[in-house]
Amino acid sequence: MKYIFLLLGFNLLSILSRAQITGTIRGTVLMADGKPATGATIVLKTSRFSTAAGADGAFSFEVPEGRYTLAMQRMGLETRTLPIHVKAGETVVLEPVTLKETVRQLDDVVVTGQYEPQSLRQSVYQIRTIDRERIQLRGATNLTGVLNNELGIRFSNDLTLGTSDIQLMGMSGRNVKILLDGVPMVDRGDTRESLNQIDINTIERVEIVEGPMSVSYGTDALAGIINIITKKPGSERLSVTARIQEETANSEYQALNGKGVHNQNLGVSWQRNGWNASVGGTHNDFGGWQGLSTTRAKDWHPKEQWLGHAKLGYRTDAFNLWYRLDALNETIHALGAANVNTNQARDQKFLTNRFTHQLQSDWRISEQWHLNAILSYTDYSRKTQTSNIDLNTGRRTLSLGAGEQDVSLFDTKLFRATAQYKLSQAISFQPGVDINLDGASGARILGSPTINDYAFFVSSELKPTSSITLRPGLRFIKNSVYDAPPVIPSLNAKIAVHSTTDLRFSYARGFRSPALRELYFNFFDASHSIKGNPNLKAEYSNSFNGTITWRAVSTTTLRLSSTLTGFYNDFHNLIDYGYDPANPGVMMTVNIDRFKTTGGTLNNTLYTKNLQFTLGLSHIGRYNSLVENGSDLPEFVWSPEINTNLTYHLRPLDTKVSFFYKYTGRRPTYEATAETDGTTTVRLAEIAAYHWADVTITQSITKYITLNTGVKNLFDVTRLTNTSGDVGGSHSTGGAVPLSYGRSYFLGLNFHWSKQ
Repeated sequence: MKYIFLLLGFNLLSILSRAQITGTIRGTVLMADGKPATGATIVLKTSRFSTAAGADGAFSFEVPEGRYTLAMQRMGLETRTLPIHVKAGETVVLEPVTLKETVRQLDDVVVTGQYEPQSLRQSVYQIRTIDRERIQLRGATNLTGVLNNELGIRFSNDLTLGTSDIQLMGMSGRNVKILLDGVPMVDRGDTRESLNQIDINTIERVEIVEGPMSVSYGTDALAGIINIITKKPGSERLSVTARIQEETANSEYQALNGKGVHNQNLGVSWQRNGWNASVGGTHNDFGGWQGLSTTRAKDWHPKEQWLGHAKLGYRTDAFNLWYRLDALNETIHALGAANVNTNQARDQKFLTNRFTHQLQSDWRISEQWHLNAILSYTDYSRKTQTSNIDLNTGRRTLSLGAGEQDVSLFDTKLFRATAQYKLSQAISFQPGVDINLDGASGARILGSPTINDYAFFVSSELKPTSSITLRPGLRFIKNSVYDAPPVIPSLNAKIAVHSTTDLRFSYARGFRSPALRELYFNFFDASHSIKGNPNLKAEYSNSFNGTITWRAVSTTTLRLSSTLTGFYNDFHNLIDYGYDPANPGVMMTVNIDRFKTTGGTLNNTLYTKNLQFTLGLSHIGRYNSLVENGSDLPEFVWSPEINTNLTYHLRPLDTKVSFFYKYTGRRPTYEATAETDGTTTVRLAEIAAYHWADVTITQSITKYITLNTGVKNLFDVTRLTNTSGDVGGSHSTGGAVPLSYGRSYFLGLNFHWSKQ
């Protein structure tokens, strides 16, 4: 690997030495009422340069000399273009530009799975996006608070460990790939707890792709991709952001620390002559929630997080290079109940540290050739510390029980490089290589195993006509542990049936080799009895998706559109948890012969001058494995969902009032129980349905300060009735399913100052 680092480093240095001579563009963007168009996007068309207007509407950035078309736009405002001629060493000063009011632009720019950044409408994939404004409107302090309103997404909570996992379109988190700027996140277990270990204050947007993306992104992407895109440099020479938010945990609250939820953030960014740098940190402190517990133990564990990042980059019109470090320190306190006889208690701490280094480069060599490379290293550790405390004296001693002092270490190295070659306007190719090297060690890890995965993939984008786009793809894999299939294919198609209607179809073969945690991870303590299975087989799937998008109305004052999606996934050798045949008291990872999911969604959007409104419905079916025993039970058990988001902008007051709602239907399943007389009884069990709603208000105080306030979990849902003997995970003990700590109230201030 060190030779790869050296080679990439020498190439990048040689490119930097050929940096182009630049000039400066400077201007101001205003709204119709004369106020600054803060956050307006300024783009040089046919180039990779873009920036954003500061708090006073001003922007300034350096670009190579040449002739350009400058485009200025902002949500709810029109787009204006101007011809620009930039000369080396000179500054082009523009007259103030006023953007008239219109409705929100729907053509968001996406990058996940694309050859290069392009509009959402032109992508062959059906992608959902969540932008920075919506994240701010939610008043969220972690990604769960943003994604829990999305159709097809559910979360499950493990109160013993204090972690959460995600489910996407009926599939568990182990089949959802979480990316941070295209780099996979590392988790210790089979849950995607890393979703809540990302600094939400650094996020520009979230892109969600449903369905297998195994050709482009390899293993773990059977159900889909969630790609978290961080903020990029804007137009500001210097920028300072800060945030403080206080929130109750149900009725529990103590200002600034202790009970409740406390969030503080500070970030600084700088750029000059193509160089840019940023540094920032966030402190999240959750005091836990007592809930139904009557002892010193809490239903929801206290959790404290320190998150930080540092970034340094250099960019020109044709070249972009940046290094980023993301760091996490998380401590979860699990307090034990006191023994009534000895007045002693057993407490645990779960300590997580993650350091993710990534070096990324992007080089547009010519109109035909474009290169992209990612080199990353993740160092992850999870410690368990168990102690006994004498509550009479306060004396604390370490526990010597089996598995009660533990360290699990994981490291992942990634090298990914892609090349885009445009043969013509109708034919493009994207070959690439993907190398993943995973290692693990620790008392709960069997030995010090490694898995090396090498892949070559190639896809092509074909446009036989102006209305048809085809994207076939192939991935070839060599895995150090398993015999991977000789090739994984995929085919995506987009057809513009009419100027108002688009069709998308896709077939994809998914593949997932078992991860280290599933093969060799053993977890035994007072609450868990889980072991890995070195004999697991690799998973594979066949998936079909279809989408039709209809833009019913698209004018300067009104936009109305509907998207109908259907999917069918057939999985083989799916990895899940089952009982160890040699020891029924122990759970272990096993292969399920067959699993399927199917269903559909309908999303409707309405945007006017002051109103943003969405209404969505979904119906998702999960395979009932008991039908294989010859029973007359239905093949699928179904669960509905409904969601809506509404934001109204009171322009005279510059106030935004938002309402977020989701109905999550009951989740049924069939269970087989062996009776004492040797017969088997089948019964229908289910997790209850629930309603979730948030109401928020966002108010501009000054041009630098914005206030957020509102109510989350309006219906005060804490636990869901569960008639099953198991809540669907290896860490469960049955009974009611924990969902939340109940209704909460929050108040936050956001600060943004910049200097051009």
